Amino acid sequence: MQQHTAKDIRYGQKAVPQIATGAGGVALADLDRVANFLEQAFVEIDTLLDPNTRNPHLHMILHLLRGHIEGRLVSASSMVSAAGVPYATAVRKLADIQANGLVEQRPRTKTGKSFSLHPSALLLTQFQQLADRIDRIASTTLGESPQTRAKQDYFFGGSYVPGQSTIPPLAVRQRPLKLAGGLRILVHVDPTFMVMDNLKRQFDQIVGTNIHQRAFSIDRLREEALRNADRKKSSYDLIAVDLPWIGEFIDKGVIRPLPEVMDIDRLDPNDFHTAGWRAAHWGGVPCGVPSQTTPELMFFRKDWFAQAGLNPPATIEDVITAARHFHDPQNGNYGIAWNAARGTALGHTFMMTCAAFGQPIIDLPPRAGGFDTDILARGGFRPMFDTPQARAAAEYLLELLQYSPPDILSMSWYERVRPYAAGKVAMAYGYTLLAPYFELDETCSAHGNTGYLPHPHGRDGGAIAPVGGYAFCIPSNLAEERVPEAVEALVTFTSPGAQKLYVQNGSRTSPRYSVAADPEVRRLSPIFDAVDQMSWRDELQFWPRPPIPQISDIVQICGHELHDMLRGIATPADALARVQARTEDLMRHTKH
Repeated sequence: MQQHTAKDIRYGQKAVPQIATGAGGVALADLDRVANFLEQAFVEIDTLLDPNTRNPHLHMILHLLRGHIEGRLVSASSMVSAAGVPYATAVRKLADIQANGLVEQRPRTKTGKSFSLHPSALLLTQFQQLADRIDRIASTTLGESPQTRAKQDYFFGGSYVPGQSTIPPLAVRQRPLKLAGGLRILVHVDPTFMVMDNLKRQFDQIVGTNIHQRAFSIDRLREEALRNADRKKSSYDLIAVDLPWIGEFIDKGVIRPLPEVMDIDRLDPNDFHTAGWRAAHWGGVPCGVPSQTTPELMFFRKDWFAQAGLNPPATIEDVITAARHFHDPQNGNYGIAWNAARGTALGHTFMMTCAAFGQPIIDLPPRAGGFDTDILARGGFRPMFDTPQARAAAEYLLELLQYSPPDILSMSWYERVRPYAAGKVAMAYGYTLLAPYFELDETCSAHGNTGYLPHPHGRDGGAIAPVGGYAFCIPSNLAEERVPEAVEALVTFTSPGAQKLYVQNGSRTSPRYSVAADPEVRRLSPIFDAVDQMSWRDELQFWPRPPIPQISDIVQICGHELHDMLRGIATPADALARVQARTEDLMRHTKH
């Protein structure tokens, strides 16, 4: 979400720093590890024990699985070679495997005479079960580590809870996508989308075509999406849309409402976190599919708070008290880090801080659990920056300056998390998608020592976690012949199997309940359980940044005027008066 740099990233050019992966944080970790174990074990058995009979079925299955895991095409001839038995015998054994529904055969040419082989969904499910059993057998017979014991405990408990079944690995599409030039995607440059970069070969194989991805910083992403809408034909099959842009992009004809192009039930809407799914609607109509739901939370150092005898920060007063306690600039330690960079970064921060004081940025009517967002498409709203709550939010940010790092006024999305990860900051506001910077790096001081909370609230507010993230959308000007295949790609990339794969490769966002409930996913990070609990308590909310058509301009107005306040150029009253006047003028002169 960097807005101060503009990057045009294609596959092969890294958009964000490489994130170290911890134990178990690798794609298809269990399958890969168990397949490798079995291969090596049978090599030893086949070569050291004599007489011995090879198991061609298992050798071919392992070869097929390794190809799927590594993104390599597997042919019938390579399967036969892997069997390790005479050719005619291997051919018969391969036919046995296919007859039992363990292999998917996909044409590689229009004639269908050449084809590739892939593990079927049945094989992936069965082998996933085998991997779990081998893990348990190995741990009980050869000894177990604390991590393994915890895993086993979870298996015998949580995995049998309804809704917590293990999601099998993503299988290849039986019919490859037929898109001239491959699948073209426009995304944001953040850790979750960059996971797709690392998985390019695997996803190419899953969808059956080359994937071409371009990634931009947040401001340039919006500019490119708007520029693309002016083209005669879209340059992209899918575009990632920041949730607050939904209203603007529908209003300007950038994206198509989904019911025009697909059966919404295919997406299993009830599986999505409610706030993320509703945020992708406009006028009651779904306009995109959440590809990541990443609430902004309060990260805090559990070990520091425990040592100091302080409770986790639940209120604004708690934040100030803790920040004051931990602030020690002479020793390079600071109380809190947050988005205070001019423009987009600070604009978002101020809106969410207003929400913490119970104030939406427009005059939305209150309702149980928050404010009524179902009426956003009606328009006619008045900005609400001239209220006591907005004034309290501005003064809170001014007070935070006293306990922030010296470069706070240029600190944005990634910059606020880096000092927190390095152990220089006690608390940080941060999206869950940034948690990999310390969760997956065991050298970070914050690794294993971080607690996750909704935003601490002010006197008139309540505990909420403002929802961020992106939805995959279909461009309005996409050539009609490409739309059906783009829809299939949309379903694949937002499926539970794909979302689980992102998490296994380092993502800390999940828009689906089923993925967050998967035992293997929950073992990777406490963040999934924390976000799930917030969702059930109705703390995940998107009204702090309502997706009205003027939202991007309002963000910029807030981000510039409040930055002048933080620099001491304007008082809170003057800054808010200018924000109010400018936003009133903006909304008066726009359609909605």
